[in-house]
Amino acid sequence: MTSSDDALVITRVVNGLGRIELNKAKAINALGRDMIASIDNALNEWRDDDAVAAVLITGRGERGLCAGGDIKAIYQDLVAGTSESQDFWAEEYRMNFDIANYPKPYIAIMHGITMGGGVGVSVHGSHRVVTETTKLGMPETGIGLFPDIGGTYLLAQTPGEIGMYMGLTGLPIGPGAALAYGLADTFVPQDKVDELVAALEADGTKAVETLATFAADAPANELAEAEAWINTCFAHDSVEAIIAALLAHGDEDAAKTAEVIKSKSPQSLAVTFEMIRTAKTMTLQDVLERDLRAGTEIAARPDLREGIRAQVIDKDRNPQWNPATLGEVEQAEVDAILNTEQDRKVFS
Repeated sequence: MTSSDDALVITRVVNGLGRIELNKAKAINALGRDMIASIDNALNEWRDDDAVAAVLITGRGERGLCAGGDIKAIYQDLVAGTSESQDFWAEEYRMNFDIANYPKPYIAIMHGITMGGGVGVSVHGSHRVVTETTKLGMPETGIGLFPDIGGTYLLAQTPGEIGMYMGLTGLPIGPGAALAYGLADTFVPQDKVDELVAALEADGTKAVETLATFAADAPANELAEAEAWINTCFAHDSVEAIIAALLAHGDEDAAKTAEVIKSKSPQSLAVTFEMIRTAKTMTLQDVLERDLRAGTEIAARPDLREGIRAQVIDKDRNPQWNPATLGEVEQAEVDAILNTEQDRKVFS
C-alpha cells in the first residue's frame, strides 16, 4: 500500500473498500509505467483478500480522472530508441485485462477528462460512473497512434457506427452519450461525488448498493440528433469513402466531422478502421495482444513521434504525416502493422 500524499498512485483499504487515487493532477493524472505497476500490484493484492470487498478508482484534481498515458515519456523513448514504450504498453494492457476480469466490483468515477489510458482504467471496469463534467474519448489518431488499451474492442461493442465515429475522429463524448452507448453505467452529479466517495468508504461491503442510491437521471444523449448521419456515413468500407459520404451528406456537422478526420494521421486512420471493423469478433485478450504488435510497429514508423512532437513537444499543431494522404497508405502496410509477430507479448 502507498498511503503517502506524495505517491503518484495512492492505494489503501478503508472499511472493506480498496481505494486507488491517481495523484498527478497537474498532468491530469497521465499514466507512467510506475503508476501502472502500482495499480496492478494493488489489484493483485486485493484479488483474494477477504478484507477487500470492492475497489474504487478516482483521480485527484478538478480536470479529470486521467488524460491517458504519459506521451512525453513515449516521445523520449522514441527519440532514444529504447524498448521502454513497448514494456509500458505490455504492462498497461495486462492491467487493462485484469480490470476487465476483476472478480470484485470495480467502481471508476470518470469525472472530467477521461481519455486514452484513462478509458483503460475505467471503462473496462464493472461499474462506470460519469458526471456532467465527463469528457470520454480515444484521441489517438491525432498523435499517429490508434485507440489502444483494448479501445477498439470497446468501440466495436457500441451500437451502430458510433465506435467507428469515435475511433476515427478522436472526438470526446459527454455523459449522456457514454451511458447511451454502453461506455458508462451510472450518472452521479458532480456535486455529489465527494458524498458518494465518503459513503463508499463507510462500508465497502455495500459498495454496489450504495452506488445505486446515488444514481440520478441520465442527461440527454448529446449525439442523438447526429446518430442518423453517423450511422449512414460511417458504415462505408474505407476511411476515404466515409469522408466522401460525410462531405456529400449535406449536414453541416457531418462536413465538419470530415475535416476533423482529414487532420489525423492517414496511417493511423487506416489502421484504426481495420482494427475496429475486425474487433467485433475478437476477444479482449486477442485485441490487447494485437495492440502491442501494432504499437510496436507504429513506433518504428515516423507518425507517432511526429504526432506527439506537434501536439505536446513543439505544440505547433502542424504534424507532417508520412504517408501524407490516405491514398498513399497501402493495405499491405496496414496488414504488416497489425500482423507482424513481435518477441514481446502481453500474455506469455
